[in-house]
Amino acid sequence: MANESFLGPVDQINLDALFSDEEKALALKVRSFVDETIRPNIAEWYDNAVFPTEIIPEMGKLGLLGMHLKGYGCAGRSAVEYGLAAQELEAGDSGLRTFVSVQGSLAMSAIYKHGSEEQKQEWLPEMAAGRAMGCFGLTEPTAGSDPASMTTVARQDASGDWILNGKKRWIGLATLANVAIIWAQTGEIGGGRGVRGFVVPTDTPGFEAVAITQKMSMRASVQCEITLTDVRLPASAILPADSAIGLKGPFQCLNEARYGIIWGVMGAARDSFNEVLRYAGERTQFGNPLGAYQITQTKLADMAVAINKGYLLAHQIGRQKDSSGTTPPMISVGKLDNCRVAIEEARNAREMLGGNGITLDYSPLRHANNLESVRTYEGTDEVHQLTIGRALTGIGAFAATEYRG
Repeated sequence: MANESFLGPVDQINLDALFSDEEKALALKVRSFVDETIRPNIAEWYDNAVFPTEIIPEMGKLGLLGMHLKGYGCAGRSAVEYGLAAQELEAGDSGLRTFVSVQGSLAMSAIYKHGSEEQKQEWLPEMAAGRAMGCFGLTEPTAGSDPASMTTVARQDASGDWILNGKKRWIGLATLANVAIIWAQTGEIGGGRGVRGFVVPTDTPGFEAVAITQKMSMRASVQCEITLTDVRLPASAILPADSAIGLKGPFQCLNEARYGIIWGVMGAARDSFNEVLRYAGERTQFGNPLGAYQITQTKLADMAVAINKGYLLAHQIGRQKDSSGTTPPMISVGKLDNCRVAIEEARNAREMLGGNGITLDYSPLRHANNLESVRTYEGTDEVHQLTIGRALTGIGAFAATEYRG
C-alpha cells in the first residue's frame, strides 16, 4: 500500500491518504513539468550558474506564480496545494522553487496584501502569467536577521514624491525583475516603526542591481545587491494599506515564503532519498547490492522515518493555514525542523553514494548545498528558535534591550 503512494517508496505510513485526488493530481502535474523540463537540464544550469528564464512562461501557464492568491489571473489554490507544488519544484532544485517563492509569496503577496487596487491591476496579472518578474528588497548588507535596523530611507519632498536611498543585499531575481518591492525607513531609524513598502519599477533612474557571483549554493538562481541612489517615485508608489505600516508588512510576506519552505525542503529530502535508494539497488560491492547490507537498510529506514515526520508536520500546518490560519511560532516550528531534517538527509544520502556523490550526476550534494541557503534565508535557525521561545516564555530575547525584567 505505502509503496503505491504518489510520494513514492519513502511513504511508509500511508501519507497518500491525507490528500485528495485533486491535490495529488496537481502535485503529479508539477512533477511531470519537473521531470520533463528541469531534471534533464539542472546539472548544466547548476554547473554554469544559469537561471533558466525560458521556463517562466510555462510556470505561469501551470498556475504556479502567486498560485495561492485569488483573482488578478492567479490560480487561487489552497495552502496545501501550494505546499505540494513547492515540494515537487524543490525536488527538482531549490533555486527554482525559490523563484516561485520570491515571485509569488514575497513580491506578489506584498502587492496583493498591502497594495492599492491600481497597483494590483497593473502588476499581478502580468506577474501571474510570468510576463513580469518581481523581487522583494528587505535584507541589507548590515541588516539581515534584524530588519528593524535597516538604513535604507525614503523621504517625501515638497512635490509629494518619495526619494529612496540605500542598499539591499541577497535579493532574489533583482537583475531580472521588472518591479521591486522595497522596504525603507520613512521616519526614525531603528525599531521598525516607520518602515513602509514601495512599488519600484526597476527601470526607474537610480535603481541598480548587480548579481552576486562565485556562489557555492543556489547556483541555478539569481541573488543580487541593489543600490538605490535618489530613486524618485510618485506618492502613489507606496503600499497604502494600514497592514503595511511597520515591520508587520514585510513579516506577513515572509511568513508566506516560510510556509512554502516547510513543504519545499521535503521535496529535496525525498529526491535525495529516492536517489540513494535507486543507487543501493544498483551498486554492487563485495558481491552484493548495497541495499542487501544491514547498515544500508538502517540508514534508509532512518531517512524514511525522518522524511515521513517532516511531511506530517507540513501537512498539519497546511491544513491549519487553510482552516483557521497559522501563527508565527507555528510557521517557525515547521521551517526550523524541516530544514534541519532535509539538510541532514541530503548529507546522509551523499555519504551513502560514496565518491560518486560529489558529482552532479547525483542530486543529494546539490540539494545539500542549496539547503545551506534555504536554512539561512527567511529566518535562521536562531531566529525561529527565539520566535518559539518567545511564545513559550512570553519574553522576547532577540536583543538584550527587549528584556526589562
